[in-house]
Amino acid sequence: MDVAEAIALIKPAFSHKIQSSIWADLGSGSGTFTKALSFLLGYGSKIYAVDKESQRIKPSTGGDAEIEFVNLNFVDDTLPFRNLDGILMANSLHFVKDKSAFIERIKKHLKADGQMIVVEYERNEPTAWVPYPIGLNNLVQTFSACGFSRIEKVGEKDSIYGSEKMYACSIKS
Repeated sequence: MDVAEAIALIKPAFSHKIQSSIWADLGSGSGTFTKALSFLLGYGSKIYAVDKESQRIKPSTGGDAEIEFVNLNFVDDTLPFRNLDGILMANSLHFVKDKSAFIERIKKHLKADGQMIVVEYERNEPTAWVPYPIGLNNLVQTFSACGFSRIEKVGEKDSIYGSEKMYACSIKS
């Protein structure tokens, strides 16, 4: 997936550019969705791109947010920031075995009106690459049980890996 496709998938989660906001992209990988997010956030915004593998995310022309790489394992390590406006998890929640405990832990890093955006595969059967999948219905049930009441599917795209689709959700308290 390229940055333009990633923007198209998550853009409906934003009604407008948000100025001076602070986000974390948990499991940022090479930064495709981090860069997409930088196009959707306004000037003065910052994104912490978190990944256990060392990355050098090159800036993209047109993105307004500053990107800072943080080298840690978002599943096991303590996140070094609080009061986030948002958390993005694109193709990374499927690496978390105990999703409820994880969500309870990371929601403490969000502001009261904070937002999460999750991009995942519409599947419930594990593979070698998606060890703990979470289809849309399971995602809604899990986040609802963790106290989130506004869970909205905002995008969908065919996956290049098999016949399933990818979906994007905006999640708020």
